[in-house]
Amino acid sequence: MAFTSMFVVLTLCHGLLHGSNSVELSKRNQTEGGQRFLNFQQQYGRIYSNEEFSERQIYFQNSIKRHALLNSVLKNSNNSAKYGINQFSDLSPKQFKERYLTVQAEAAPKFDINRPGIHVKTSYPPRFDWRDSGFVGPVQNQKGCGGCWAFSVVGAIESVSAKEDGKLQQLSVQQVIDCSYNNQGCNGGSPDEALFWLTQTKLKLVNQAEYPYKAVAGICQYFSQSHKGVVVKNYSAHDFRTHEEEMMSILVEHGPLVVIVDAISWQDYLGGIIQHHCSSHNANHAVLITGYDTTGEVPYWIVRNSWGTSWGNSGYVYIKKGDNMCGIAENVAAVFV
Repeated sequence: MAFTSMFVVLTLCHGLLHGSNSVELSKRNQTEGGQRFLNFQQQYGRIYSNEEFSERQIYFQNSIKRHALLNSVLKNSNNSAKYGINQFSDLSPKQFKERYLTVQAEAAPKFDINRPGIHVKTSYPPRFDWRDSGFVGPVQNQKGCGGCWAFSVVGAIESVSAKEDGKLQQLSVQQVIDCSYNNQGCNGGSPDEALFWLTQTKLKLVNQAEYPYKAVAGICQYFSQSHKGVVVKNYSAHDFRTHEEEMMSILVEHGPLVVIVDAISWQDYLGGIIQHHCSSHNANHAVLITGYDTTGEVPYWIVRNSWGTSWGNSGYVYIKKGDNMCGIAENVAAVFV
């Protein structure tokens, strides 16, 4: 009886001790998580109401769990993309999609290499980037405006215009957002529709300094026909999903390419080459391909985004070439000025 009583007491003590350790561990994890959230608030200047604080903290903790899952493949490849805390970590995936992934994508005709009038070179350099020529403008930040469709189109026009006359100028994204009547301003739009509108109206895109970005849609400002500006003469849009080699040739020949991708997983992207976790099921975001690199273990596209320089690789994302990763080859537009 004495031995049994002693065993029960020891068992109870053991349970209380380990229970206490579990509680302490839980408290420590909560404290560390809370401190990370406070650090995030400081870094990105977030100010929440009392009601909003708890909700944002939950989204933040959920994002940390996502990062662990997304990074679980890193041990298999040193070139894989890395995921972690960035400016979108206090948003739910639904909120992120509604605010930033607002492109209206249309099916593009399949690229036909045998079509008359299409000439594709078979030799091109193993690495090429239009930035090296000084023909790509700086990364911009669309902020809370769902205007990626306009940023991608204007970025391509800037580069092609610079390629033609040797002078890079920043053109007005706000002008396209305000004036492209077949799109929805900051609520989303289609690069194809914007390019069609520009070629039909022959509207001159003015300098950004003359028509600055405001991150909200406004009333279209008109300029006289004599005003200086860039006119889009033509454009082409095709589905290259089985022709990424030909995409490289067209990029080198004509300039940066406007593409529409599935960017759901980009909410947590920090850098590296995206090779996993990126489907082509839902085209929702427009970006600009400025180059490619096939010299390393994993060939990739060099892509300029419009979420500021604090995101990704100083505002850029690298996407594995050859597998239609993120749907990058399904809707590709080249611009002619």
